[in-house]
Amino acid sequence: MCYTSFMKLYFDKRLKDPTYYIQKGYRNGSKVTCKNVKIIGKHSELLKITDDPLSYAKEQVRLMNEKEKSGLQSIDLHLDLNELIQNNTEKSIAPLYTRNVGYFYLQHIYRQLSINEFFKNACNGNKITFDIDRVNRFLVYDRILRPGSKLYTWQNKDWYYEEPDFEYQHIMRTMDILEDNYAEYISWLFKYSNNIVKRDTSRCYYDCTNYYCETETNDDNYVDEVTGEEIKGLREYGKSKENRPNPIVEMGLFMDNQGIPMSMCIHPGNTNEQVTAIPLEKELIKMFRDADHDNNGSFIYVADGGLGSTWIRQFNSMGGRCFIVTQSIKKMSEVMQNSVFNDCDYWIPTSDNDGKKDKDGRTIVQSDPISIEFLKTFDKNDKDNLRYYNSMAYKVIDADNLIDLGLTETKICKNGKTKSVKVKGTLKQKIIIRFSRKYMEYQRYIRNRQVERAKNLIRKCDPDELKKSQNDAKRFIKKTTTAKDGGEVQVSYSIDTDRIAEEEKYDGFYALATNLQIDMISAPDNPLKSKPDLTDVLEIVSISETRNKIEECFRIMKTNFEARPIYHRKHEHIISHFMICYTALLIYRLLEIKVNQSRYHCTTQDIIETLNHMIVGNVEDQYYISLYGGCTTLTALEETFNGGLNHKRYYPKTLNKLSKSF
Repeated sequence: MCYTSFMKLYFDKRLKDPTYYIQKGYRNGSKVTCKNVKIIGKHSELLKITDDPLSYAKEQVRLMNEKEKSGLQSIDLHLDLNELIQNNTEKSIAPLYTRNVGYFYLQHIYRQLSINEFFKNACNGNKITFDIDRVNRFLVYDRILRPGSKLYTWQNKDWYYEEPDFEYQHIMRTMDILEDNYAEYISWLFKYSNNIVKRDTSRCYYDCTNYYCETETNDDNYVDEVTGEEIKGLREYGKSKENRPNPIVEMGLFMDNQGIPMSMCIHPGNTNEQVTAIPLEKELIKMFRDADHDNNGSFIYVADGGLGSTWIRQFNSMGGRCFIVTQSIKKMSEVMQNSVFNDCDYWIPTSDNDGKKDKDGRTIVQSDPISIEFLKTFDKNDKDNLRYYNSMAYKVIDADNLIDLGLTETKICKNGKTKSVKVKGTLKQKIIIRFSRKYMEYQRYIRNRQVERAKNLIRKCDPDELKKSQNDAKRFIKKTTTAKDGGEVQVSYSIDTDRIAEEEKYDGFYALATNLQIDMISAPDNPLKSKPDLTDVLEIVSISETRNKIEECFRIMKTNFEARPIYHRKHEHIISHFMICYTALLIYRLLEIKVNQSRYHCTTQDIIETLNHMIVGNVEDQYYISLYGGCTTLTALEETFNGGLNHKRYYPKTLNKLSKSF
């Protein structure tokens, strides 16, 4: 990194007719050099315009220093095109005269999180001989801008303008310290991120995903030498959507209503995801209290069907919290399914909603009764039916459940004897059923394609040799065996039309379970009949649809941050790897939200590519020139942070100042 000083006057005092130069000092790492940036002239020549050439030369230096302060300065560059390359190494190496400055924006968010202060507290009393925060900083930046191995980060750390100085073993030590302070670190990030963007924790979204590992064997369990506790290995074989033969690691993530991560947990790849929700939710509630957050543990738990078991619903309901979870219609009881397919009590928003607001500021939604049979059969090419095609029909069903509270009470029998019986409680909840003609057509389109694939499999190969999966086309192939005379058995394959018809029953339907209040209002055509208030229903549906943001968080980590495959072997390093990825996701999300509050909207790819391309080139150690051009994303970043990184040229001292104060 280059450091510069003000210009000074230089001339050879031993000469009778010296030449006056303006020099500027540069420090590039440990190397200190002075370069002539301007020739004032020879003493004899200056006598033609002034009686005191020395005073005149000093005045020229003063003027140039003033121009530099104002940002206007001219520099004379003298290039010798015949100068040869110096031979000072055994092999040809391209010198790094370019540096990235785009990470300054990330650094602004990082420093607002006060992570440096966290490491000071965590390592207080330890003999640490290197800067842990510096190592962690550039591991996080590299995960966002140039994801790769930890060795790659260390080997290419000079790519950054600051040229951080640390050794590879410092990275490993930093990862150990991160894992040792896992819970405190996650809680610290949440507390201080609230100072950057006000966290909206009224709704907390939870989901799990898997990351595959670059290994062919799973981990063995091992015993902790200190506590004697048996610890399960993280890299285990489990169910993966990608069907890879590699061991996997499971990650659970809580996200707030703005799409910013709040907490995470790491488990072995064969862990049932339903058992991960409640322990992490307890940690989340404790974290709210420790951070003196406005939310004291009262929020809406939102998750998909796999993370909405009865026990999870019961935990939130008994804790005074609400829940909204996806409900599988296929897993409902027969009585509940009959209520779903019973073609009555379905309502659709009217076309004459006037935009009136209720006392909470919500738009009041009027509704009309609708028939599912009509929605399945109407002519979608008729313009009068366009609103039906673009709308959804809704139905609300009471679905209260008796649940075991885990308590017992003493009951006196008729014969006078006593016995202990389990105490039952009621889990209050409602099921919101949605039906969409457009969604029905989409599902049938996908199924028809799968049926065609199944027919091709029957024609081309033996389906017995092919495995079936839940969404595989082979599930529509039915095997039939026929016994012939003489004991010979003939096997034939055909399309299972019964299976297709059974699946078609559910096309277009989607269900949510919730314990939120849904008001029932009188139907206008029959005062004795009530209907659900669609204002409440649509708000609940809107809350559930925000779950797509947590899928986006996983996509960013897997695709943009390349968090997979996992190359680490040690338990501690796998945990700290995800802690670095989590920090990168948090910083990126905070930056993205602040940038998108401007008049521009920037995608993930736009932001990361812009930061990555912000390279400056060193010109003879005198100034840096921007090797990147202007764009909408850079304009949005500058309007948000006002960092001054949209200039064409920079003095080294300007970038030095920005790297310390940005």
